[in-house]
Amino acid sequence: MSNPTYEKLLKCRDAVRKITDFEPDIALVLGSGLGAFADNIKVECEVSYSDIPGFPVSTVPGHAGKFIFGYLGKKKIVCMKGRVHYYEGYDISDVVLPARLMHLLGAKILFLTNAAGGLGKGFNAGDLMLITDHVSIFAPNPLIGPNIDEMGPRFADMSDVYKKDLQSVIKKVAKKNGIDLKKGVYCQLTGPSFESPAEIKLLGKLGVSAVGMSTVVEAIAANHCGMRVCGVSCISNLAAGISDEPLCHEEVQEAADKAAPLFTKLVAESIKKFEV
Repeated sequence: MSNPTYEKLLKCRDAVRKITDFEPDIALVLGSGLGAFADNIKVECEVSYSDIPGFPVSTVPGHAGKFIFGYLGKKKIVCMKGRVHYYEGYDISDVVLPARLMHLLGAKILFLTNAAGGLGKGFNAGDLMLITDHVSIFAPNPLIGPNIDEMGPRFADMSDVYKKDLQSVIKKVAKKNGIDLKKGVYCQLTGPSFESPAEIKLLGKLGVSAVGMSTVVEAIAANHCGMRVCGVSCISNLAAGISDEPLCHEEVQEAADKAAPLFTKLVAESIKKFEV
C-alpha cells in the first residue's frame, strides 16, 4: 500500500526535476535575518514554491518562497529562502516536506537557521547560538503516522541529531572570525503566540537555552532520512519574563537583520569547509 505522504514527496521531486537537474550536496534553510544570504551564491537555478504542485507556501513577513540552487565556493547547495511553520495551519507532514524534498534532490547535510528567544544567562539580542541538542515535546512529531520506509526506520534514534563534526567546523569558523558563538539547547513551540513567562520558566528548568517556532521538526525529519544536521540560532530577543519589554515580530526581524552580516559570514564559511 502506497504512503500518500511519500507519493506527494515524489510528485514534488518530479516537478522540481522538470525545471532543474542540479543535485545539491548541502541544504540550507534560511531563517529570519538571512534573507540576503542568497547574494553569496553563484545561482544556477531558482524554483518558486508556487511552481511545485502541492508544496506549502510561506505566509510570514520576511520569508520569501523559493529554492535557490547553486554554488557556494565549490560546494553545491540548495538554499530554502523562506520556510513554512506549523502555526500557519499546515499539517506537520507539509512543514517537513521541504527538508525531505531537499534530501530526495541529493542533499546529504541540512544546515538549519532561525531567529529565537534567548533564555540563557549572558544572552543578548543579536547573539548567535550553536544548537547542540533540542527539546521536542510541544510541537507534533513529524514521524507520527505510517512510517515512510523509503526514508528511514520506524523508530528513529535521536541521540546524535546535531553532528559533532559539523559543530566543530562551525566553532572553528566562529573563532577564526572573532564571532562570539554561544551554544545551547533549542526548543520548538507551536506559536504563533509568543511564550508566557511561566512557560519560559518551565523551559529554563528543562535546560533550554533558546526557544522558537521552527527547526526541531525539520531536524527530526532530516535525521530520520539519514541527513547530517547542524543548526545556528540568532538570538533576536530575550524571552518573556527575562526582559521587561513586550515581544513583537518586528523586534525579532530588526534584531535578526542587525546580526545578519556576522550570521551570513558564519554560515557561508562553515558550509565551504564542510566535508560532504
